[in-house]
Amino acid sequence: MGSLFRSEEVCLAQLFLQSASAYSCISELGERGLLEFRDLNPKVSPFQRRFVGEVRRCEEMEKTFTFLQQELRAAGRVPGPCPESPRAPVAREALRVQEQSEQLAQELREVTRNRASLRGRLRDLRQYLHVLREGQRFTSLPAPLGSPARPRALSEREPILDPSLHQHLERKINFVAGVIHPWRVTAFERLLWRACRGYLVASFVEMPEPMEDPATGESITWVIFLISYWGEQIGQKIRKISDCFHCQVYPYPESEASRTDTITRLHGEIQELSVTLEETEKYLAEVLDRVALALPTWRVQVQKMKAVYLVLNQCSFDVTEKCLIAEVWCPVQDLSQVQDALRQGSYQSGSSVECFVQRVPTSESPPTLIRTNKFTAGFQNIVDAYGVASYQEVNPAPYAIITFPFIFAIMFGDVGHGLLMFLFALWMVLYEDSPRLRQGTNEIWQTFFEGRYLILLMGAFSIYTGFIYNECFSKATTIFPSAWSVATMANHSSWSSAYLATHPSLTLDPNVTGVFRGPYPFGIDPIWSLATNHLNFLNSFKMKMSVVLGIVHMGFGVMLGVFNHVHFQQRHRLVLEFLPEMIFLLALFGYLVFLIFYKWIKFSAADSRVAPSILIHFIDMFLFTSNAENRPLYPGQVPVQMVLVVLALASVPVLLLGTPLYQWCRQRTSRTVRSGPWGAPWGSQGGLTTGALPVQLLATGEQEPLLEGQEAGNSVNATKEDVESGGHSPDAKHLDFAEIFMHQAIHTIEYCLGCVSNTASYLRLWALSLAHAQLSEVLWTMVMRNGFVGLSYVGGVVLVPVFAAFAVLTVAILLVMEGLSAFLHALRLHWVEFQNKFYVGAGYKLCPFAFAPDTWE
Repeated sequence: MGSLFRSEEVCLAQLFLQSASAYSCISELGERGLLEFRDLNPKVSPFQRRFVGEVRRCEEMEKTFTFLQQELRAAGRVPGPCPESPRAPVAREALRVQEQSEQLAQELREVTRNRASLRGRLRDLRQYLHVLREGQRFTSLPAPLGSPARPRALSEREPILDPSLHQHLERKINFVAGVIHPWRVTAFERLLWRACRGYLVASFVEMPEPMEDPATGESITWVIFLISYWGEQIGQKIRKISDCFHCQVYPYPESEASRTDTITRLHGEIQELSVTLEETEKYLAEVLDRVALALPTWRVQVQKMKAVYLVLNQCSFDVTEKCLIAEVWCPVQDLSQVQDALRQGSYQSGSSVECFVQRVPTSESPPTLIRTNKFTAGFQNIVDAYGVASYQEVNPAPYAIITFPFIFAIMFGDVGHGLLMFLFALWMVLYEDSPRLRQGTNEIWQTFFEGRYLILLMGAFSIYTGFIYNECFSKATTIFPSAWSVATMANHSSWSSAYLATHPSLTLDPNVTGVFRGPYPFGIDPIWSLATNHLNFLNSFKMKMSVVLGIVHMGFGVMLGVFNHVHFQQRHRLVLEFLPEMIFLLALFGYLVFLIFYKWIKFSAADSRVAPSILIHFIDMFLFTSNAENRPLYPGQVPVQMVLVVLALASVPVLLLGTPLYQWCRQRTSRTVRSGPWGAPWGSQGGLTTGALPVQLLATGEQEPLLEGQEAGNSVNATKEDVESGGHSPDAKHLDFAEIFMHQAIHTIEYCLGCVSNTASYLRLWALSLAHAQLSEVLWTMVMRNGFVGLSYVGGVVLVPVFAAFAVLTVAILLVMEGLSAFLHALRLHWVEFQNKFYVGAGYKLCPFAFAPDTWE
């Protein structure tokens, strides 16, 4: 949690890896996820790097794994997750994985090919059998009993090969039989008739059972056709047309005895093929079982192996080519763990020379590392969406844990709505380990689930502000007795029956003794929900509350900038920036907060009618005038306001010119710029010198430089001139005064104008709070109230659907739509009004090399 307030200290380090143990060391570092590697070969093509062969080998194995996975999915099997996290394989184990995977892939290809061949052959035999059976019915149908012989034949009721018809036929009848796709039957029959001019007899019948289409894999009901014709030329046309329509044509025996023998033979072949196909399916299932068992582990191993070689390709060899050198960004507190990982990798590889890590100085700005947990991750993501924190600047996330839900709750204050939101988030928190919730594919659901702790706090704070507003589904609750007494008012006034009949609204005068007995113990008195002027009362209350909270929130943001100035050793900014900013903010808007509280304290109900207007006083303050009709709040108010305005105006030139003049005077005196971590002007790209405090890991004395042209401890990519000049170019020694002044002028204008516009921007708390309350009241009045009072004696029966409609509208409009609106406005108030007072957000995240489970699942 220590790094949550400010990013951890990160240093640049060099890893010296022996060639024999480099693979094991990188693998061990990947298991721990401690370092971010830098590419020391940025100008080298990926195809020209040292370990490109090993990377291609891993890619070939991944292609094999993809084929195996496709075969599993084609068989209706889903590869399960890897039961455990295997380590990256060594060379011998990787060779074994490659051989076994290729062998399984070859077996699968052969078995799948044989099964497809057997299925195709079996399908053809079954189709042929159905063709012969249906053809037998057409060509061997006996003539009806008692019917006379007909001289001219080819009737549908008489067999085509009836022996009594042979004497009338001068030519031999031939047959073409086969199957066709049902979608092509109509066009096929029409083309046959037009091409052969009717010199044929075609019969079509659907196959008794559906069969698989080899082209699409779908199960369809094929159509059997039997065509009888005369003449060889007609037969050639029929065969050509059949080929054009992709018909499967089978030989059709002429004699009935031959057809019977063929049917018997087909039955035997089908039975033999079915047995063979069943054995093939069993063997294929065994191969798929072996694939499903080994594939998840193999995929993880090869992905880790590929990742290790990609990292090794980013390393550089020394002059002897016996040692690999890597540059990494490493958290300082993890240096001991890095050395332990290198020691473990060297031991696993059997190397006699131990690898080591050495911290080196750098002028670059290190990456930002902020460790989070499942609770703080959601709030950190909100901040990172605006911009990743610059290195070691104040992180707004821990403060947003309180301020963000609270500002949301101010706009969403309702006990009932907050309770529903709290219970929904509590359910997600209690069942957060459920795989069903974690592995949801809906992106919107994943957004809600990842922010479950944020929603939990937003619901809890909304319950609190709901009690403050005394609203539960827009209705007030009487937790404590009301501080207003109607009976006392009735006893001290002349409220007769006639007066009550003519006056639907009654006025409670707090100046009458006993009518108002003091403030309500907690929140707003429930009697205000019955008052006709409750909206005017809430308007005044929530508007002033929004202004007060907004100025406090902005002032807190300005004060957080002090921690940045002190940490980066820019103490001149405390006087030249922080002090003018606080004077400007407090002299104008802090004084407005003082006026609000002073008026609340000084004026009571007795003299509230003569209370002056704060708004008019605030306008007169800027005009250096006074209004005789608007009495002062306290004696000497006008001189005090004039002094405060003068102080605010005087702070502007200090804020504008202070830092540029300080830098200019400093340049005149020293003519040099510190090479320290953040000695450059705020917002510049100055880097950090981490210091040359190497972690001495060898028992030998001084270490010799391992790279040509490099001094020991320097960056591999840094030249000697870069090191001597602190990482800046020669021109960087001379500060550009115009650029510094322009930057400070923009900052001054943005801050001064922002104090005005940002204060007005916090009035959205007032507007959205009132809008939420009014929507709740309208929904209750137009839905639930009708179910209670507007439906007479049937109200109890109709109350069920009425409540269902009320519940659906409450969730859809008030919880989802209004909740999203309040969330976006709270997000804007944090990003624009709060964070821009101290937060730069110009950093980049530390992305450690790690074998995270998400990368392979």
